[in-house]
Amino acid sequence: MNFKIVFFCSMLTAIAVTQSAQARELIQNKGSDTLVNVAQAWAEAYPEVNPDVAVAVSGGGSGTGIASMINGTVDIANSSRKMKDKEMALAEEHGQHPVEHVVGFDALAVFIHQDNPVKSLSIEQLKDIYSRKPKVRKWSDMGITVPGCKDEIVVVSRQNNSGTYAYFKEAVLGKKGKYRQGTLDMHGSKDVVDLVEKTPCAIGYSGLAYATDHLQTVCISKETGGSCVEPSVETASDRTYPIARPLFMYTNGEPQGAIKEYMDWIKSDAGQCILLGKGYAPAGSVSCK
Repeated sequence: MNFKIVFFCSMLTAIAVTQSAQARELIQNKGSDTLVNVAQAWAEAYPEVNPDVAVAVSGGGSGTGIASMINGTVDIANSSRKMKDKEMALAEEHGQHPVEHVVGFDALAVFIHQDNPVKSLSIEQLKDIYSRKPKVRKWSDMGITVPGCKDEIVVVSRQNNSGTYAYFKEAVLGKKGKYRQGTLDMHGSKDVVDLVEKTPCAIGYSGLAYATDHLQTVCISKETGGSCVEPSVETASDRTYPIARPLFMYTNGEPQGAIKEYMDWIKSDAGQCILLGKGYAPAGSVSCK
């Protein structure tokens, strides 16, 4: 008899939990590897605001998020680059109507090994290293000696579905520029950082939020010989850093219901202070306690 009572109570509990889970509205959020950490932080904090809404976050790159938006399989697509005109047109063909939301700014940092004596580089010098026909193949080509590095520069990049890859390409190589062959294309920003930390010859790029104490961020100037600007939240906010960029979220049409409430919260002081705490610059002025 006691067993039956226990079993019956367990069944009631299971049914209640299932009904509770079904009652929660699920928002699917996918895309940019740059944004994935702060997107996850938003998702984890939001149940305290609205326990009836759950947010499922996954990365994979800006291209992955945008493709999901085009196919109608995601509620919010994260991207560290603007959607292209052809992507917008394709989305419309699929009955989707992407609306752009700027949710913050990021300084796209250039990383080198901690033993590298380089302190600053210009956009032109970065182009000389990263372009399809590189003028610089070794640090010694720039008159630089790096302890532990005797061979060619190890040029680290991102995979081509990454918004970071696309933004760096346009900002440094130009709209018609192409990356050099033989770059090591990393799946994620953390992979870039890990490789540069361990490789004296390396140079790589990623969002500033991924910087660690075990490598260096390079001061960047617009012109060779000009004044350089350090990547920081402040220089990303005022856009004085030469490779600062907006961070986007895309919704299908103007958000409604739970998605609108979530987007409004992300843009509020509460959401923007979480973003600031992750090393990104807020989309506007905020007051954080």
